[in-house]
Amino acid sequence: MKTKMRVLIVSFLFAMLIVGCGEQDKPKQAPEKTTEVEAKASEKTADSQEAPAEEKKLKAGFIYVGPVGDYGWSHAHDLGKRYVESLYPWLETVIVESVTEADSLRIMDRLVQQQKCDVIFTTSFGYMDNTVKAAEKYPDTKFMHCAGFKRGANLGTYFGDLYQIYYLNGMMAGILTKSNKLGYVAAYPIPELIRHINAYALGAKAVNPDATVDVKWIYAWYGPDKAKEAAEALIAEGCDALAFTEDTPAVVEVGQAHCEKGKQIYTFSHYSPMQVYGKDSVVSGQRMDWGGMYAKILKDIHEGTWDPSQDVWWLAKEKAAILGGSPDEAVNTKFVEPLKHAMIKTEQFGEISAYDLVMKRYEQMKQGVEVFDPFMGPVSDNKGEIKIKEGERASKDDLLSMMYFVDNVKGEIPNK
Repeated sequence: MKTKMRVLIVSFLFAMLIVGCGEQDKPKQAPEKTTEVEAKASEKTADSQEAPAEEKKLKAGFIYVGPVGDYGWSHAHDLGKRYVESLYPWLETVIVESVTEADSLRIMDRLVQQQKCDVIFTTSFGYMDNTVKAAEKYPDTKFMHCAGFKRGANLGTYFGDLYQIYYLNGMMAGILTKSNKLGYVAAYPIPELIRHINAYALGAKAVNPDATVDVKWIYAWYGPDKAKEAAEALIAEGCDALAFTEDTPAVVEVGQAHCEKGKQIYTFSHYSPMQVYGKDSVVSGQRMDWGGMYAKILKDIHEGTWDPSQDVWWLAKEKAAILGGSPDEAVNTKFVEPLKHAMIKTEQFGEISAYDLVMKRYEQMKQGVEVFDPFMGPVSDNKGEIKIKEGERASKDDLLSMMYFVDNVKGEIPNK
């Protein structure tokens, strides 16, 4: 019996071994055929697991007429450039500073050919004709020219105008002056500067009918030595309040030097916060914030909505033009009380302090030119001709082509 049992067990195990081997040798069932829909779904799933496509980059070149430094026109543009750099991860920028007008086309060639810029900002009026040439030469590159008026299929224009703020500075100068003689150190006789000189003069006239403005031309955007010389000449001629268009605080420094010697000279800083250079001299000033404008332009270019036929022109309403010689205050605290003590009679506000009138006008400007604008008629030139009729306001085209002095500016506009 024991022998039979052993035989049966061995036979059973052997049979099981054969069955197991048969299952291992049996061919596996082929997978069902994948449908086209399932294949596409599989591909989509695989694609969704891949890294997202990298956002398209944009490279912008900026050409500056002066050194970037820590003040003035070029510095203000560079602050705007730095702002958009921090705002847009898809943006890459490159700058070239202290570029003369004559050399600007060569620099544009370099930015296109070597730097591979998609868009180039030329930030000086004198670059206009060379920017036009470059735009024609490089139709696949976009160009934006600051302060110009020539546009094309790939060439646009933009500007942040400060004439409103010059008017406010003129109001303060007209109140504070003891001599009734205001001075202006000017770079070049172009409509932009004529507009600013006139606004400064009209502001002074609004609060002081006896105030006049003398102008000295230096024919340089960046010329500290020339600016100092012109400022000293104006002071020697009796001017005790100075505004200017030049890319350094040279005029402010002249004013401060006279203050420290006991002669009060009032100055108004230009484009950048310059009060630090003239704590006893700077009353206020006009500052420019290019950041918002550059953000809009570059966003439009990046998104494909850029329209070069539309001039981008921002004022106080768009928060481009800002009152003040310091980021912290619109008026130097040293001069707030004298301005508050001076009372002005107005049709709109009755009797009001000069300080409050400046602030009310500033708030009106922020609402738009329809609420208040310096160039509201009647406005006459200094030869007696009516340029803006009573009840009319100068149009944008009028402002951009202005080439006459208002009646309280002395002298004539140079032909060159």
